[in-house]
Amino acid sequence: MKLPRHDAAAGRGGPLPGPEPGSLAEAEAAADGGTPAVSGSAYRVAFPRPAAGPLLQVSRRLLLALLVLVITVLVVYLDRGGYHDNANGSVSFLDSLYYSTVTLSTTGYGDIVPYSTGARLANTFLVTPLRVIFLIILVGTTLEVLTERTREQFRLKRWRRTLRDHVVIVGYGTKGRSAAQTLIGRGIPQSRIVIVDPSPKVVQAATDEGYVAVVGDATRNDVLIRAEVRDAKEIVIAAQRDDTAVLVTLTARQLNRRAHIVASVREEENAPLLRQSGANAVITSSSAAGRLLGLSMLSPSVGVVMDDLITYGSGLDLIERPVTKDEAGRAPRDLHDLVVSVKRGHRLLDHDDPEVTPLQLTDRLIAIHRAGPAAPRT
Repeated sequence: MKLPRHDAAAGRGGPLPGPEPGSLAEAEAAADGGTPAVSGSAYRVAFPRPAAGPLLQVSRRLLLALLVLVITVLVVYLDRGGYHDNANGSVSFLDSLYYSTVTLSTTGYGDIVPYSTGARLANTFLVTPLRVIFLIILVGTTLEVLTERTREQFRLKRWRRTLRDHVVIVGYGTKGRSAAQTLIGRGIPQSRIVIVDPSPKVVQAATDEGYVAVVGDATRNDVLIRAEVRDAKEIVIAAQRDDTAVLVTLTARQLNRRAHIVASVREEENAPLLRQSGANAVITSSSAAGRLLGLSMLSPSVGVVMDDLITYGSGLDLIERPVTKDEAGRAPRDLHDLVVSVKRGHRLLDHDDPEVTPLQLTDRLIAIHRAGPAAPRT
């Protein structure tokens, strides 16, 4: 095999760090009844979440604490006749603020005390719950960590229980990201796409975009199992190194015999090895880009059209679709879309093959379809 020397999407050298205490990897292992992964086999499943900066979180907590303090001051001041100040006997607004502050902080000097029945009931059923809320806000960081772990365990169990026939994309570089965008454009929900990449920064970027992602080396069984590859319908392998792509393909095929695997390879001479490893389709990225470069040099207009065909969502799209009832029995040339090929059973027939006429309901068409307004071309 002739292999490139560097890989940006897989196998960055050196073992992966183990999960930090309180991290999702540790929570996931606890949910499984096992122990967290150690260095060299670390993994974690990351879910998309709304981003909130530290300043915003602190501001929210300060506002909540201030709101609780204001409510407490109002409760005390409105019933100030039921309180007694040992200094002068009466309770002013400033005394109400002072009493609320020392009460919520559980200091309680005892210089201002409720003595009427109404004031004592208000302290029991209003001020005491407000004190508890105030304390919860103060220790919110610790509680938030515990709550977050519980929530992530629940999300992980629910995700595993409901995820079926999804798409696993190994490597979230340029190729993996483009593949994900194309799948979404073709109608696959984002929730059914799982990203696998060994880089925590890349996984963070994927989750920020709304994907569920797994951190880990995809050549390892346990990492692909975390991505639920056994129940996946399709697997896209977009590693930058050909040897990595071969190992991932072998591992994925061992775990899932029925999945449709599409792999990217840089050197064309390695494509047969990918197919022998279990890939259903192999895309040679370097030679495909080279052919498009040469085509654009000889005929720029043809290059623009080809780029339009493989860019989904605008202008012309190359699609595969079933034959409709109205189209059954007709010839491919009579259809609105420009039919390129017809898939009948396991055979792929040219549009001018005599066998394709008439079209059958079980046929699938590979056709050029106008998706929307064409982009300006120069």
